Amino acid sequence: MSAISPSSSERRGVHRLIWRWHFYAGLFCLPFVLWLAITGMIYLFKPQLEPWLERHYAHVTHAAAQPPSAQVAAALRAVPGSVLNAYVLPESPETAARILLGRGSELIRVFVNPSTLQVLDVVRENDRFMRVVFYLHGELLLGRGGSMLVELAASWTILMLLSGLYLWWPRNARLGGALYPRLRHGRRVFWRDLHAVTGLWISLFALFLLLSGLPWTTTWGGTLRSLRHTFAANTASQDWTTGGASEHAQIKQENTAPDEHAGMNMPGMDMSHMSMPVDYAPLDRLVPMAAAQHLAPPVLIAPPSQRSPHWTARSDTDDRPRRSDVTFDADTGAVLQRSSFAQKPWLDRIIGYGVAIHEGVLFPPLNQILGVFTALGLITLCTSAAVMWWRRRPAGVLGAPSAADRRYPYGLIGALVVLALLLPLFGVSMVLVWVIERHVLRRSPRASAFLGL
Repeated sequence: MSAISPSSSERRGVHRLIWRWHFYAGLFCLPFVLWLAITGMIYLFKPQLEPWLERHYAHVTHAAAQPPSAQVAAALRAVPGSVLNAYVLPESPETAARILLGRGSELIRVFVNPSTLQVLDVVRENDRFMRVVFYLHGELLLGRGGSMLVELAASWTILMLLSGLYLWWPRNARLGGALYPRLRHGRRVFWRDLHAVTGLWISLFALFLLLSGLPWTTTWGGTLRSLRHTFAANTASQDWTTGGASEHAQIKQENTAPDEHAGMNMPGMDMSHMSMPVDYAPLDRLVPMAAAQHLAPPVLIAPPSQRSPHWTARSDTDDRPRRSDVTFDADTGAVLQRSSFAQKPWLDRIIGYGVAIHEGVLFPPLNQILGVFTALGLITLCTSAAVMWWRRRPAGVLGAPSAADRRYPYGLIGALVVLALLLPLFGVSMVLVWVIERHVLRRSPRASAFLGL
């Protein structure tokens, strides 16, 4: 292996190697990037879409409300075998009461008329439109395998963007084609410039979105979770999940009464419906106490569970830096503890800010505008790449840049190793691609010719 030489032929060789990595990264990533851009753009408008979708429950009564415990009892009668997961503090006396019920690892949302106690609707939490979009975006509705596939696509997209910036880097002082597309040099130049210039303007935003989404993934996020538990001095619970399995485990904790397994948990037994009965009467005095705390809505008031042995009120706002949790004494309503976002470990705060920006809620509406700008830019990148490939591809072959018989320079190897260490799933897939190309595809003359090997 040789170091990068300043000669023009050597630079052209390195350029072709990086172009080849860029081409194959794009070939794999483009369908996923389009999918993530479209679903992510829809999810950005959750603050506007969710109230509109539930507009029928915004004004259901003008009469005095029944006690919260009575509203919960009505909801429990509508869903046999369930327990109270959380009571959502009403933001207006006219709105339907929203009550989250738990059954194992499942959440069910019940809408109740607070005056008449009529059950207006019962819907599984994961069947709500924005939750479906959330899982389409993060897991392709495929569970753990889908999360790993999205993580793999995100990792290769990072390589695609970094290699694209290298290929874009201007070799002369011209601005046309570097900062803006040239419009009078023919279609070929236009599509090339549109691709390169769009990549320049959205790369940093796209890289941020990709990196801030990694903590939610099964593999990368699960590794981060393990490191956090191993090295964090603060024992505060992690308030983001790493894939659907992690979320279901957390929900099951919330749906299980505290200490219910003590002395009676046996292997193979499902204890989720064998909890001691929980007294919901404290809810009537805790609702006004929770309202007095002025937490950012929506506010969830939850009974004791394996996750917390006390009644709690927690802000579930998407803007995570505004979240706070309050723990109450069930008998007196006294505040036992209040914790805010500022008290969380520094890693949790960094991820919290990243997730809030990722979801477009930290500084609306500019945050949403930047998110839409990035998503539209990624769609433009994918479209222009497909057009360029289709127009330039030679007949009968894929059209990848040919693999020159040249050893990788140390600088490029070092960059790929660092990226593989930071993104382990990418590293494993990169080695797998290299092995398949070297020991399988090169042995087939037809495959080798088609792929430009």
